[in-house]
Amino acid sequence: MTSIYDEQGKNVPCTVIEAGPCVVTQVRTVEKEGYSAIQLAYEDKKEKHSNKAEMGHFAKAKTAPKKVVTEFTRFEKNQKQLGDVVTVDVFIEGEFIDAVGITKGKGFQGVVKRHNFAGVNDATHGQHNRLRAPGSLGASSYPSRVFKGMRMAGRTGGNRVKMINLKVMKIIPEKNLIVVKGAVPGPNNSYVILERWS
Repeated sequence: MTSIYDEQGKNVPCTVIEAGPCVVTQVRTVEKEGYSAIQLAYEDKKEKHSNKAEMGHFAKAKTAPKKVVTEFTRFEKNQKQLGDVVTVDVFIEGEFIDAVGITKGKGFQGVVKRHNFAGVNDATHGQHNRLRAPGSLGASSYPSRVFKGMRMAGRTGGNRVKMINLKVMKIIPEKNLIVVKGAVPGPNNSYVILERWS
């Protein structure tokens, strides 16, 4: 993340995203597939890392194999054709967009980190090693089990998350960069999907 100053002189925390260029690798229609959408692909990958099915699919769009492929259903009909290039110019400064990504994986975590448990808090009254323990889990002799959904330790992160209503602060078309207000899910250099609603 970084920060920029807006028109009022406020320091705004922002995230810089490289958005494109993306190539239209397939145009889905209601007549053929039953729904209308376009498929966008991003970032070249080596041919030796692609199978023949991928090579043939990208050859139809006259482009090299790509690493990331996703579909968008909210493009206007006949707006894009096979092989067209979509750049950051589709966004407008000041509009609000959504960002979808995979959050940082944190591995196996305890209840304090995973569910924001407070722990014992009072370490002086005979507490030895129970400061970050989960506490009681199950019921008494009836029903003698742990209820489903009990907040316990486990794998944390690595989930698909959508951050909504991120304001587009600045667009740098010559470098295909878009600066959005706030944070987007995922670590640095990860892939995100930007959805435009206006």
